[in-house]
Amino acid sequence: MNQIMSRRLRAGAALIAMLAATPAYAADAADGAAVDAGPAEEIVVLGTGQARQVQELGAADIALDVAGISPLKAIDKLPGVNFQSADAFGAYEWSSRISIRGFSQNQLGFTLDGIPLGDMSYGNHNGLHISRALISENVGRVEVAQGAGALAAASSSNLGGTIEFFSRDPKADMGVEFSGTYGSEDTKRGFVRLDSGEIMSGGPMLAVSYAWQDADKWKGDGVQRQHQVNARLVQPVGDGKLFGFVNYSDRAENDYQDLSAEMIGRLGYDWDNYAKDWDLAVRVAQVYQNQVTRAAFNAGVANGSLPLGATYTAPYPGAGEAFPAPILTVDDAYYDASGLRKDWLAGIGGDVPVTDNWTLKATGYYHSNRGRGLWFTPYVTTPGGAPMTIRTTEYAIERYGVVASSEFKIGANTLDLGLWYEDNDFNQARRFYGLANTTGAPSRGSLKFPKDPLATQWEFDFKTETLQYHVQDTLDLGQVQINAGWKGLKVTNEASPVVSGGLASGRTVAKDWFLPQAGVLFRLNDDNELFASYTQNMRAFESSATGGPFATTQAGFDALDLKPETSTTYELGFRTKSPVFQGVVVGYYVDFKDRIIAFANGSGIQGNPAILQNVGDVRSWGIEAAGTFRVTPDLSLFGSYAYNDSEYQDDVVNAANVVIAATAGKTVVNSPRHLAKGEITWDNGNIFARVGANYTSKRYYSFENDAAVGGFVIVDASIGYRFTDGMLGGLTIQANATNLFDKAYVSTIGTNGFANRGDSQTLLAGAPQQFFVTLKGDF
Repeated sequence: MNQIMSRRLRAGAALIAMLAATPAYAADAADGAAVDAGPAEEIVVLGTGQARQVQELGAADIALDVAGISPLKAIDKLPGVNFQSADAFGAYEWSSRISIRGFSQNQLGFTLDGIPLGDMSYGNHNGLHISRALISENVGRVEVAQGAGALAAASSSNLGGTIEFFSRDPKADMGVEFSGTYGSEDTKRGFVRLDSGEIMSGGPMLAVSYAWQDADKWKGDGVQRQHQVNARLVQPVGDGKLFGFVNYSDRAENDYQDLSAEMIGRLGYDWDNYAKDWDLAVRVAQVYQNQVTRAAFNAGVANGSLPLGATYTAPYPGAGEAFPAPILTVDDAYYDASGLRKDWLAGIGGDVPVTDNWTLKATGYYHSNRGRGLWFTPYVTTPGGAPMTIRTTEYAIERYGVVASSEFKIGANTLDLGLWYEDNDFNQARRFYGLANTTGAPSRGSLKFPKDPLATQWEFDFKTETLQYHVQDTLDLGQVQINAGWKGLKVTNEASPVVSGGLASGRTVAKDWFLPQAGVLFRLNDDNELFASYTQNMRAFESSATGGPFATTQAGFDALDLKPETSTTYELGFRTKSPVFQGVVVGYYVDFKDRIIAFANGSGIQGNPAILQNVGDVRSWGIEAAGTFRVTPDLSLFGSYAYNDSEYQDDVVNAANVVIAATAGKTVVNSPRHLAKGEITWDNGNIFARVGANYTSKRYYSFENDAAVGGFVIVDASIGYRFTDGMLGGLTIQANATNLFDKAYVSTIGTNGFANRGDSQTLLAGAPQQFFVTLKGDF
């Protein structure tokens, strides 16, 4: 592994050195315009001219949300999008979950300026979350394709849609942007961006940004803290440009306690980890160890493995064998937990028209990640120390790649050819770190990378090579536009054990060189259009010890009917627009084959290998509608509604054809049937305000649908004033309220996976009512 890491670090250093010498590229980046829109600007675009269901959200819309918001939370109002998080910003990664049309987060595709972000899962193995990849104020726009993502999208997981983020370019004029936020839970956040403007006439433009955030958790003890730096350089070249960037993120966040429905009923939504009550956590761990020892003693007496007259001795005689009220189990809470991530993301490239009819685009990129997920676990004790250890899942990613395309215009045809290659080396390990026998406070904290482990339970080197190409032709005949093409994808995964720990190793290949996509757009007139699309997609296998086919035993891996998940999507829709209204309605049908699901096996902290099964087919169908109505130049209304019916088509059976999960006809977990969103926005250039309501219907969190959380409505609001004249010109004061009516509800489900049946500890409570005030400046 050390040789691999060294080779990748040298490659990364070379890439960054090239970036220092050469302005660089990221495809289709947004311009550097200020993020405050004028009152007449549409900030939600419903995909006019596209032969598929797609919407675009601009920076102006994101700016109306609380500063630092995840762009994933901002797009939650779009039809078919279901986003949940346990914090007000939507940036807490353990809880951050997005699904579209019944497809979960790891079945969607994500890119930033054309660069792959992987599946953005918490246990990141092939990318990083957008909240770490880019400061939210630097997001220029977000494009959401609910069903058929662009063929060129660099993703090996986009079965159910693609979300593409685009960053803001440096401004042509020198300027400074800044903001400062303070709010509930002692939230403090600062942002500053410096734009150089043209360094010389026709020369490069540079933008450098820094953001810092520090907030207490809304319950329990702990913080959520992040430092980010973004640097972006653009050199115009005729009608094209060369450009490059370096982004850095250092994120540390304490976790909230995962709950079950029973725990919420017994302990309430505000129940959390024990921190800072170390002595209580120690006592609970001691009681648990006494219970384990007693159970082993009783079993030995019963089976005769202990001699007659054996005497029981508790390891912690002073603690007893009963938990202090209201605690009933060792999993009710732990002392503390956290997620630590450090990332570098860099790229160089160009978007250059070679002739009037030929354009070349290319991006070379590099990503490095170090991460830890920490849990204070009472299941493993420290010899001679505390009745706990710190259990980690450790991550190290070194990946590099290139995304390139060439576009030719020949008469009414536009031909697009493209290629994506990535080499990803990922090391993952599960380790335990000792804790001294202390009182009052633990000997180690949760927000620093621990050193000197007691033991390594398992460690693997994963190597993933990805090759994708695409070919597409768009024929525009005026009233009718037809696009047709295909992509080919091959992903090879190899898992090599350093310490196997009983987990699987081996090799998987997901390959399909012909995945077609076709669409037609029929323009009824200048304001109305019909569209239809057909798409096939495939999801590659995950290279990880905590997800995908390697996250099980060797016997379980060898017994798997390993076929990559595939989907076929059909869409038919209608769009309309006028000076005061734009709207879209679409119907879809999705045939999803070889759905692989992981059944949770014990509590999450135990880290038991998941039980993987191919559950066959999933069928989804639904309708989506969205519209914006500009009542006056200052007042606008936005609304969206989605109905989705996603069902498993088969039962889960074992090798003996015995049903182990009766899933046939059951609704897919975490796929609400109804989503409805509405907003009222007022903006006269100075005074602006917005109130938005978001309804999510019932969601199941067991595969057999006997455990569910109810529907809820969450209301957010903002109000502010822009100073446009005098000494204060360029300043904006803005107040935001999240969960305005203080609704108690379950936000994220599935944090510890999903069980076959019954209640499980895999829920997180949503953040309560919170208020924030932000002062912004743009000079």
